Amino acid sequence: MNIKPNIGIVNALIRITCGLTLVACSTAKLTKKPWRESYMILAFLGAMKVAEGIVRFCPITALFENRQDLLGSKKQNENGEEVISDILPYNPS
Repeated sequence: MNIKPNIGIVNALIRITCGLTLVACSTAKLTKKPWRESYMILAFLGAMKVAEGIVRFCPITALFENRQDLLGSKKQNENGEEVISDILPYNPS
């Protein structure tokens, strides 16, 4: 699998900022109520967003960009022949 950046700089900075905020808030709540597992899950999700921002690769975005390959979208033309559509996904970043 070739991992290359699929999100932009601004998107990466937003992911890092929101991820660090989520990690900080969830660990602060986790110190007050350590028996709550939901804060640990939120900390992991925040850390995942920070990692996505640092490497500038999002697996969900990659999945949507490669959906034509995964689904094998084929259409038929007037003659009944199968035609593979070459529609490029739209990524604004």
